[in-house]
Amino acid sequence: MASRCILQIALLLSFTTSLSLSYDLLQLQQQQRSSNSACLKLLRQVKGKPEHCQQDRMDFKFPEEIKQPRPFQKEMAALVIQEMLQNIFVIIRKEFSTTVWNKTIVDDLLDKLHQQMDRLKSTILQERPEDTNMTTLRLKSYYWRISRYLTARENSICAWTVVQAELISKFPIINSLTDYFQD
Repeated sequence: MASRCILQIALLLSFTTSLSLSYDLLQLQQQQRSSNSACLKLLRQVKGKPEHCQQDRMDFKFPEEIKQPRPFQKEMAALVIQEMLQNIFVIIRKEFSTTVWNKTIVDDLLDKLHQQMDRLKSTILQERPEDTNMTTLRLKSYYWRISRYLTARENSICAWTVVQAELISKFPIINSLTDYFQD
């Protein structure tokens, strides 16, 4: 009789713990989606006329394994999202003084990006699988090409417009990676 009660209590505790973890991941996913939308909205608010800068378009070669990913574990998805957000943050913060973008909007955007990165830290494991290192290396190379492009174009308005469009185009990928949090 006592062992039966202990078994029931153990099952109840594991079920409660499982529900708690699922709720935490669901909450993180909802916060992430909300922040993604806010960042995207802010990024769209900064000035830029893409129709005037078509000749400046460039393929920065975003990593294919992230564009069309195999199913990611939530830790891997969180790591990739954090890497993307961190690089976006660095590009905008480093080069902001040379843009004609509204300072208030950019400050809000940087704040939202920073909040997202902080939230993701709790999901990322310390030990990273080897294929993660290659993925993050490719991401860093992608964002390095964007930064070099801005430098080569002397941070012109058109260069920033192209970069703005490029960054905006990556938020649907961030959203699709956020879907892996519930797995």
